Amino acid sequence: MTIRTRIAPSPTGFFHIGNLRTALWDYFMARAAGGQFLIRIEDTDQERYVPGSIEALLRTFARMGIDWDEGPVLNADGTLGEKGNFGPYTQTKRLDIYKKYADDLLAAGHAYHCFCSPERLEEMRAEQTALKQTPKYDRKCLALSVDEVTARVAAGEKPVIRMQMPEGTVAFDDAIRGRVSFDLKDIDDQVIVKSNGIPTYHLAVVVDDHLMEISHVLRGEEWLSSTPKQIVLHNMLGWIMPVYAHVPLILNPDKTK
Repeated sequence: MTIRTRIAPSPTGFFHIGNLRTALWDYFMARAAGGQFLIRIEDTDQERYVPGSIEALLRTFARMGIDWDEGPVLNADGTLGEKGNFGPYTQTKRLDIYKKYADDLLAAGHAYHCFCSPERLEEMRAEQTALKQTPKYDRKCLALSVDEVTARVAAGEKPVIRMQMPEGTVAFDDAIRGRVSFDLKDIDDQVIVKSNGIPTYHLAVVVDDHLMEISHVLRGEEWLSSTPKQIVLHNMLGWIMPVYAHVPLILNPDKTK
C-alpha cells in the first residue's frame, strides 16, 4: 500500500503550532515510507474565510523546509496554482463532486431533505434539554415523500440534507488509542449539505480522503467525536476507511489549548 497523508487546514486564520506539529507528523510519515504528502484546503465555511491565510500557510511550509507532492502552490507572481493529479485541492472547487455523492445517499435512502427552520430546531433542542434528553434532530422531515420535497423546492424552499444515522454501534482501530467504539443512539442525523448547496465537513472530508486515496489520517483528538459519523458515511458509500490516528493536543499549563 502506498502511504498518502494530508494536512487539510481551513483558511479561517493563520497556522498555529498544533496544526504545524500534525503537519510534520504527516510529512515525516509519508517521507519515511516513500509515499506522498499533500495539502488540501477545506474552505466550505466561507463566512469565516480569512484572505491571505492560504498564502501564509504555503510560505510557512517553505520556511520550514516542508515540501509537498500535491496541492496548492504559490506562483512567482503571488497567485495560487495547483500541482497533482487528484485535484482540485480546494473544496469550493469540488462542489459538483460532493453533489454526486449526496444524490447517491439520497437515492439509497441513507439521507433525506430537511426543511426545518433554525427557530424550530432551537425550540426543539431547548425542549429536549429541559427534559434532560440528548439534543438531536427529531426526524420531523424524514417521512416526507419525493413529491412533497419536489413541491416545496419548486416553491422556493431550500432544504438541507441530513444523513440518517442507523441503529447500533460502530468501532474502529485508532493507531494511537486502540479499539474505540461508539453507540449511535445519541448521535444526531448530521447535516451533510447546507441549504446553499455547500457540503459540511463530514461529507466533504470523507469524499476527499477517498478520492484522493489518503491512506492515513493524523489529526487532533478533538476530532475523535466526528469519527462515528465518518465511519457511517464510509459504510453507506461502500468505501474502506483510511487508518485514523488521533493525536494528543498541545495544552497550556492550565489545560487549555
